[in-house]
Amino acid sequence: MSDDYGADSIQVLEGLEAVRKRPGMYLGDPHDGSALHHCIWEVVDNAVDEHLAGYNPTIEVNVEKDGSITVIDHGRGIPVSQHEEGVSAAEVIMTKLHAGGKFDNEAYKVAGGLHGVGVSAVNAVSEYLEMIIHRDGKEWYQKYARGVPEGRLDSIADSEKTGTIIRFKPDLTIFSDVIEFDFDQINTRLRRTAFLNAGLEIIVRDLRADEEVIIEHKYDGGLKEYVGWMNDKKEVLHEDPLHILGSKEGDKGEVHVEVSLQWTGAYTENIHCFTNIIHNSDGGTHLSGLKSALTRTINSYAQSRKLLKNVNSLSGEDIREGISAVVSIKHPDPSFNAQTKAKLVTSEVAGIVESVVNDKLGEFFEENPAFAKIIIEKAVLSSKAREAARKARDLTRRKGVLEGGGLPGKLADCQSRDPSECEIYIVEGDSAGGSAKTGRDRRTQAILPLRGKILNVERQQRNIAKVFQNQEIQTMIRALGAGVGNPPEDEEEEQENKDEGLFNTDKLRYDKIILMTDADVDGAHIRTLILTFLWRFMKPAIMQGHVYVAQPPLYQITRGRKSHYVYTDEERDVIIEELRGESENAKINIQRYKGLGEMNPEQLWETTMDPAVRTLLQVTVEDASEADRLFEILMGEDVAERRSFIEKNALEVTNLDV
Repeated sequence: MSDDYGADSIQVLEGLEAVRKRPGMYLGDPHDGSALHHCIWEVVDNAVDEHLAGYNPTIEVNVEKDGSITVIDHGRGIPVSQHEEGVSAAEVIMTKLHAGGKFDNEAYKVAGGLHGVGVSAVNAVSEYLEMIIHRDGKEWYQKYARGVPEGRLDSIADSEKTGTIIRFKPDLTIFSDVIEFDFDQINTRLRRTAFLNAGLEIIVRDLRADEEVIIEHKYDGGLKEYVGWMNDKKEVLHEDPLHILGSKEGDKGEVHVEVSLQWTGAYTENIHCFTNIIHNSDGGTHLSGLKSALTRTINSYAQSRKLLKNVNSLSGEDIREGISAVVSIKHPDPSFNAQTKAKLVTSEVAGIVESVVNDKLGEFFEENPAFAKIIIEKAVLSSKAREAARKARDLTRRKGVLEGGGLPGKLADCQSRDPSECEIYIVEGDSAGGSAKTGRDRRTQAILPLRGKILNVERQQRNIAKVFQNQEIQTMIRALGAGVGNPPEDEEEEQENKDEGLFNTDKLRYDKIILMTDADVDGAHIRTLILTFLWRFMKPAIMQGHVYVAQPPLYQITRGRKSHYVYTDEERDVIIEELRGESENAKINIQRYKGLGEMNPEQLWETTMDPAVRTLLQVTVEDASEADRLFEILMGEDVAERRSFIEKNALEVTNLDV
């Protein structure tokens, strides 16, 4: 370590240099695809803000053939007049951090982008960015290279239109690991944006393929259509989602509240929160307000009508079982826990949302007593089922203590007791488990073999106790050591649930939970069953990045004493061609691994378990509502829907000619 730390060690990064130096601070991880796609969201959010201001009816997003993105809005157009900085206002916005028109609430009453780093950060990490503005009867153009203008903003033609076109191509020297845009991810995000902005038309195009893909999103029903879409594959308890609108005066101006909700026969709640159209994945004060309102209003109504039998009051968890809801607020000056805006922390919002929902939901129950009775009866049944599940869960914990420190006998634990360096491989079968136990790094790697396929928990919505009675699920719960059952998402409920044994990542014994199954159809099914269980009962493990999928090789290709392990058919063909190019008469042996048990411990270590060379796929979630729908389709009761989904996606992945 050098001791030369003086004044000349201090660097000042001018302009957008800071973004290029540390893109993760502004846009997310540049290595996993999140920052790459976040560039699109930053530009689209600006176009949405124009819609919120009442000026932009349509947004167009094109994925171009050269890997660039074009975002077109039909709003007012970025201001082009001279700024006090000595250049056009548009250039200031594109080149200066914390520059924008959303700080004083004059140009925009509400806006998602509030920090002024969005589009300038995108400009900084782009190989090139072109800006075309239609405003003041002219068409204006300026181009940038890695954030640096290649000339001044110039008028190039007359124009009667208004709006802004931004086209950018990411700089591959920054996005070196993930360099291609995922059209499905883009489409999913833009569909959600259209749901949240009733009447806004969003057209998304993928122009890279021979046959262009064009999808249009426009939902005049807004949040009601969003909730209906979320519940499309579920049994619903009432046909139409409830829709609540209201507003209250806050400290910084009027706060608008919109909520839509619908109860289903599912056993999990599915609530999504937004502030000024920005998704708050960790909820926040608007979520707390909604939960408090539901608990208070429904308990008050049930007690006044004497609808609670052998139950003093219903818990919030009982009331929300099976609910799908979206809460969206528009606030003139919201506060978040970080630049990512994952959690709203504006304290006044909780009371405002609670007040609006209390009033509207109370009125609806008074006018629709039959509906209220259905919801309350479901909550009472939920209370009884939850008690049965709690007893089964407690039995699992007590049984674990009696069988030796709470750890299952089949677990080969690691020596380290520091969870941050420990990982557990959940392995398919005793044969693969035996090889893994022998070949592993005993200090940091634990092995848990499972026998066969675990219970499909997606089909046990009305019998949660059966889930906890399943032997293989009990084994996983005890091995991971963090409890089971998704904990409440806001602090107010944490105290009352702290002794319930609900899943707590702070107690997780391993930083990485690695699913290692055979590279065949049965292995994929077992992996999906485990992921379904984790999503439904240990969701924080996935959301916080603890779950991974191992990538064992498909083939061992041997020529003489030299072996190659390959993971795809395409890679196999390349290796074979290279070996034949070295010697046409070479004898090449190709072994197709049908299962992990066919590998000896040394092979399993050097291909799949050695941290220095292995490949792990981290399980991440871009859109929780989309993830819920996929689990319902793939693991639920609707066979026809599952067949349709598999046939469609199998064709897309394999390019079968049928």
